[in-house]
Amino acid sequence: MGFPAPEVGLVVSFAYLWHHEQQRGNTEGTKNRPCVIVTAVESVDGQTVVTVSPITHAQPQDVNSAIEIPVRVKRHLGLDDERSWVILTEVNRFAWPGYDLRPISTRDSGVAYGFLPPVLFDQIKDGILARIRTGTRTTTMRE
Repeated sequence: MGFPAPEVGLVVSFAYLWHHEQQRGNTEGTKNRPCVIVTAVESVDGQTVVTVSPITHAQPQDVNSAIEIPVRVKRHLGLDDERSWVILTEVNRFAWPGYDLRPISTRDSGVAYGFLPPVLFDQIKDGILARIRTGTRTTTMRE
């Protein structure tokens, strides 16, 4: 299976490790889920380091901690019609392609669902940047 280039706004299937799971000692995510690439930066050694935000069906307690994905966007990506949110308060960071990328079970090709519309991605980016400024974003490093 080939991997796409890691580009911001691309939604990929990833075994996301929640911060609270890492705090309990887990080193692997328990569920494959769509995640949006929010940064992709080439390091000094030529490796691309990617940051992803998780997409979840669980409605956040704090409405300001996530952005809901419109149904039409979910359909464009091939996701279900249930309400879903991109979480702004935590991310995973890993070297691309990384062993936690997972094939999408409903498709024959690869790990990518497709791209978010630029306007929606900009809202997500702005929300994450606001959390970075206030110190309310958590980063979980993956190896």
